[in-house]
Amino acid sequence: MRKLVYFVATTLDGFIAGPDGSDPTGPGGFWSPAECYIRHLVEEYPETLPGPARTALGVTAEGTRFDTVVEGRKSYETGLAAGVANAFPHLRHLVFSRTLTESPDPGVELVAGDPVAAVRELKRTGGKDIWLVGGAELAGALYGEIDRLVVKLSPLTLGAGIPLFGRAADFDPRLWELSDHTVLQGGAAFLTYDRCRA
Repeated sequence: MRKLVYFVATTLDGFIAGPDGSDPTGPGGFWSPAECYIRHLVEEYPETLPGPARTALGVTAEGTRFDTVVEGRKSYETGLAAGVANAFPHLRHLVFSRTLTESPDPGVELVAGDPVAAVRELKRTGGKDIWLVGGAELAGALYGEIDRLVVKLSPLTLGAGIPLFGRAADFDPRLWELSDHTVLQGGAAFLTYDRCRA
């Protein structure tokens, strides 16, 4: 069965964005990833690079991990505000929203229903794993469905911001097993955790 993988950048103090929700690595962002970080993404997770970045870097690799990406409306609208209607045209792209009624791009599927039911259905279909790109509210709603965490840990603290699973996530302790890790020269680390099943 396919896994739902929350592949996300976070700070040392557990925030995926500043208090305003803006992209931490975007224009005017507070974190500029080092060259070794970008190189690691290109080599290990090429399908997670947005289309414009793939073009700029000459990345054509299909990738071996994900063929589907899911995200929430707020996360999606960050790209829209930057003029990108489909950041991941090389993947099946689903956006969960109860307020968007028409997709700005034919390659983006809008899902108004229950994200848990939709992800369970996606897991039952064949294919590569499903990438949960964000945002935090959707990650909180899908907390019980996440099978793997790939935390791109940046050597940075914020003090305040949007936490990994949003501000409304339920208290539900889970154990995770570290299954892989890569520490980069610039201080960032890629930490892979698989959910421990009872």
